[in-house]
Amino acid sequence: MPLYPIDLERDTVTLAHGSGGRAMTQLVRQLFARAFDNPWLDRGEDAAVLDPPPGRLVTATDGHVVTPLFFPGGDIGRLAVNGSVNDVAMGGAAPLALTAGFILEEGLALTTLARIVHSMAEAAAKVGIPVVAGDTKVVPRGRGDGVYITTTALGVVSDGLELSGDRARPGDAILVSGPLGDHGMAVMAAREALDLDPPIRSDCAPLHDLVAHLLAAVPGVRCLRDPTRGGLACVLHEWAGQSGVGMVLEEADLPVRPGVRAACELLGLDPLHVACEGRLVVICPQPHGPRLLQALRAHPLGREAAVVGQVVADPDGFVQVRTPYGGLRNLDWPAGELLPRIC
Repeated sequence: MPLYPIDLERDTVTLAHGSGGRAMTQLVRQLFARAFDNPWLDRGEDAAVLDPPPGRLVTATDGHVVTPLFFPGGDIGRLAVNGSVNDVAMGGAAPLALTAGFILEEGLALTTLARIVHSMAEAAAKVGIPVVAGDTKVVPRGRGDGVYITTTALGVVSDGLELSGDRARPGDAILVSGPLGDHGMAVMAAREALDLDPPIRSDCAPLHDLVAHLLAAVPGVRCLRDPTRGGLACVLHEWAGQSGVGMVLEEADLPVRPGVRAACELLGLDPLHVACEGRLVVICPQPHGPRLLQALRAHPLGREAAVVGQVVADPDGFVQVRTPYGGLRNLDWPAGELLPRIC
């Protein structure tokens, strides 16, 4: 039977788009397949068969439920690609391919869906990876929130490269690749219609190239992570527990944009608890710190990198911040869901 064109300008998602019939096939062929066009999707199979590359495979899965769907500096589509790409990159892996699952709400405008899908396609093309498989489901009106996206990234890491949260040692340097809290506060400001001047933009970006650059410059990197939900505080608490050490940050050295700091003060938040989507945290031996900082700042995504603290011997695993006056305050785990629906 012929498949009639869908009208992206006027149509909305219906339950039929998730039924497995003609409507779903129309949506897949005329929107998803065109946007993500590649040989694996062209085959029309239920699974993509990939040739295994040399090295070890790395995989990561992310669910994305951000609201609003569009925010300064990004949208749920770009976020869905970069979030999973960055997770495999934090293992030192080069990304290879991506899969995507869409949960659509009945009534979602196809213009909105098309905008998200094309944003995903652009983000994947920027990384240089294909979206090789996917799935689409539809829930009744009022039982979703427009669209949720789950992505799984595949990557490959070279034999012999080991990055892990249990490798931090007393005396090691802690670095971040740029200002903290931009993404979380950009989403919150858009959601709450905060009139900020200048507006806060998300740092949403793929980090694989920055990771490859810094690992080539400093082979002695021990730990690598992107500080998403829970921010820098969550990452350091996880590493402190895994490695059996403590962490001390220098408050004066922590990069936080004035607008982010002001918005956090307005909302009663600590910027060290706020998510980033285009930053990384690195731990390396202290003698390698200056070279690693230089390497980060030589890359476009690391120009505002900073050394922000050090690993200390502490069997209790405290994470602390040294104030400009020399005192220490405990930096606790993020409590509750401070910023829901940010990724």
